Amino acid sequence: MTFLDKLLNISKKNNSLVCVGLDTDIEKIPKFLLKENDPIFSFNKTIIDATSDLVCAYKPNAAFYESSGAKGWEALKKTCEHIPEEIPIIIDAKRGDIGNTSRMYAKSIFEDLKADAVTVSPYLGGDSISPFLAYEDKCAFILCLTSNKGAEDFQLQEIDNKPLYELVAEKIVQWNQKGNCGLVVGATYPDQLKRIREIVGKLPILIPGVGAQKGDVEKTVRFGTDNQGNLAIINSARGIIYASSEEDFADAAREKAESLRDSINLFRKK
Repeated sequence: MTFLDKLLNISKKNNSLVCVGLDTDIEKIPKFLLKENDPIFSFNKTIIDATSDLVCAYKPNAAFYESSGAKGWEALKKTCEHIPEEIPIIIDAKRGDIGNTSRMYAKSIFEDLKADAVTVSPYLGGDSISPFLAYEDKCAFILCLTSNKGAEDFQLQEIDNKPLYELVAEKIVQWNQKGNCGLVVGATYPDQLKRIREIVGKLPILIPGVGAQKGDVEKTVRFGTDNQGNLAIINSARGIIYASSEEDFADAAREKAESLRDSINLFRKK
């Protein structure tokens, strides 16, 4: 099964475009979990169990695990193993390096973690992306227009009267020879998101920025989905997983995930 098949199947089953970002910071999880042998995994497991019928994907951010060394990586592996097989796992690692190094990054993500997708940077060009695309049943989500203010430094700059993010989107369409490219586009730039969707057609778009960064849900859905109301993966991390720091944190996370799913579905084409 390809990544796209898996994504569309679970989106239909759960009636959801919600991706829960597992940006698990040990300093922010409920304090009572710190007595566990693996508090990061215990937190993630509980969040996953509470929300798995409401999502289309989970997105662990590698930095929050790598910062804890070997124990953090082990927590990440256990997290990936605990996510139900039918739900895509996107590792947010923003990898990007020359070909041989990228090949090792791809092996780590797709063979060791057995994830379904990874975020990558296009700055080094096509030979830095191709090792990820060699895994034809996986997906590389390529940074196109990110949600942070610093996107203005390069991504919104124009080259020959065309913004750089449009050039990147056009290049990603060219790279999509095996049907396993996606894009990362921030919800904080809705007008640009609309233009990018026009350029890329049926490619999946991972969209951060609707939670703590206050991206507009209606515009994100209307501009980010395809003509059937699919292929947008709308991520929220802090707004869901840290909804409560008390013993009710799983129930609070579920409530936030369900609310986001329902808000998104108000604006989806059916």
